Amino acid sequence: MDLRCGVLICFLLLGGTEPCCSQTIWSSETSSLLPSRPPVVVECLEAQLVVTVSKDLFGTGKLVRPADLTLGPENCEPLVSAHMEDAVRFEVGLHECGNGVQVTDSALVYTTFLLHSPRPAGNLSILRTNRAEIPIECHYPRHRNVSSQAILPTWVPFRTTMLSEEKLVFSLRLMEEDWGSEKRSPTFQLGDVAYLQAEVHTGSHVPLRLYVDHCVATLTPDRSVSPRHTIVDFHGCLVDGLSDASSSFKEPRPRPETLQFTVDMFHFANDSRNLIYITCHLKVTLADRVPDQLNKACSFNKSSRRWSPVEGTADICRCCNKGSCGLPGRSRRLSRLERRGRKSASQTRNRRHVTEEEEITVGPLIFLGKAGDPGAEGSTSPHASVMLGFGLATVLSLTLATLVLVLSRRRRAASRSVICPVPVPQ
Repeated sequence: MDLRCGVLICFLLLGGTEPCCSQTIWSSETSSLLPSRPPVVVECLEAQLVVTVSKDLFGTGKLVRPADLTLGPENCEPLVSAHMEDAVRFEVGLHECGNGVQVTDSALVYTTFLLHSPRPAGNLSILRTNRAEIPIECHYPRHRNVSSQAILPTWVPFRTTMLSEEKLVFSLRLMEEDWGSEKRSPTFQLGDVAYLQAEVHTGSHVPLRLYVDHCVATLTPDRSVSPRHTIVDFHGCLVDGLSDASSSFKEPRPRPETLQFTVDMFHFANDSRNLIYITCHLKVTLADRVPDQLNKACSFNKSSRRWSPVEGTADICRCCNKGSCGLPGRSRRLSRLERRGRKSASQTRNRRHVTEEEEITVGPLIFLGKAGDPGAEGSTSPHASVMLGFGLATVLSLTLATLVLVLSRRRRAASRSVICPVPVPQ
């Protein structure tokens, strides 16, 4: 480690205006008066400041008491050690005890001071030593690495804070069959396939991966009403594919922040309404986080009778069979109070593990009937619908024409003059 540390020592004597460093005991001409070793030795380590203070601080033979020595504005006390009878030792972190830091073009400079503040001993009211304040500096060069280990900063840049709190924009859209554009009409035939695309717009956020945690279909936008049909459950298991449907997640993803899946259209039995709403609970994790049982996208493969994940190992989908991946419809979410508590306790290092989530509803999805079954109640093929409409229009036109003709004839008949013969009297 290429470190350069400087120790500025200057005792300010009570009752005097001249600094002690100008006294003759520090003069090169009287080197015989200098102590055998410096009274204060400073070691600037990678993340720690070590200060060793001789008890003969003033070089007069009168020893100072360890209780009269403190370090920094927060008055950190020295270590208690029975092995150092002639010295006092401080070991503190660079950011502890109120140490200051300055950034120059070439170095990081940490500053603090050693304070000797004598107090009367016992019942005496006199002092035999002076109060002294010794400035201390540690210089860390900026033009090269100071360690071979990874840098783990203990502060949080403002930009990092803003990105971690940035509002994410979630979306759930109906897509065309080729996934190239959004579907223009929300109408379906029974038996058609709905192509759904869930997405999160991250902006300048760190890379994220999107998951569909839970999905239900209902007759209204309220997901809690009955009847309802569960499409995705157990934190990413597409359970609708267990029935006679072919619903599944699309593999592979187009992007980590996008997840696509298909749902075979259906309607609720014994209900006359021809629409449904689909509400999905979406969430994100960091893109480099390994998928697990709480963060996954699993489809059921009917040919192999097994669950398969979009990414990750197959064992994360095993819980889909038992439904033991967690509480249905609930994600691994931290409440606002829990977030604030963790943020205060561990600052920002744990904030990266907080998941963001939102519920999105798409609908109404309107179905027109069962495709290919002209005998089904309330269902017609497109060709039959056109012919029926044309026939009704023709009948209506003929009826109106006949009615207009009859009224016109009656009006003309009423306007004619009627001449009756009058008999001539004889």
